[in-house]
Amino acid sequence: MLQRKLAVGDVMTRKVVSVNPKDNLHVCTKIMVRKSMNSIPLMEKEKLVGMIFSRDILWAFLKKPDLNLKKIKVIDIARKKVAVIKPSAMISEALVKMRNYGFKRLPVLSNGKMIGIITIKDILKIDPSLYSDLGELAEIKEQSYKLSKAEDPEIYSEGFCEECDSFSSLLKIDGKMLCLDCRYDLD
Repeated sequence: MLQRKLAVGDVMTRKVVSVNPKDNLHVCTKIMVRKSMNSIPLMEKEKLVGMIFSRDILWAFLKKPDLNLKKIKVIDIARKKVAVIKPSAMISEALVKMRNYGFKRLPVLSNGKMIGIITIKDILKIDPSLYSDLGELAEIKEQSYKLSKAEDPEIYSEGFCEECDSFSSLLKIDGKMLCLDCRYDLD
């Protein structure tokens, strides 16, 4: 397959739109809306310090409906633990990582500096045949989640994750209630 022969650095997006962690949510949200982005990396100089997703902003609004976007710094609600990949990694590795973490994009780091971002769209531009594979994988993951929830309902509940503070279905791991994203970060 074509995907196995190409490295992440060959297909990644090099011009990455980012925000400064000290920017407020108003600035961040305007950029995300203007650029039609669901997430945006937080950069301090060339260092990745976090990632903020549109759902993080939505959950902040749900928790505090009177939230003033101009008074909250992006870093205050952003995820500091971010799955990343090296430019030398094969595209197949990127797909596995995206599937395992449930992400559609991964920051690309070289020597601790962010040099790009790889997205599902970047990969599909190179090998559109992967689209059907990705759909099947998402369906399998969803069915697996439903089955595990049905088999052991007392483990799962809904509430705020003790790690990232997002409202989600929770799983008790090592005495902490974690969302599925934070649970996968432990692996």
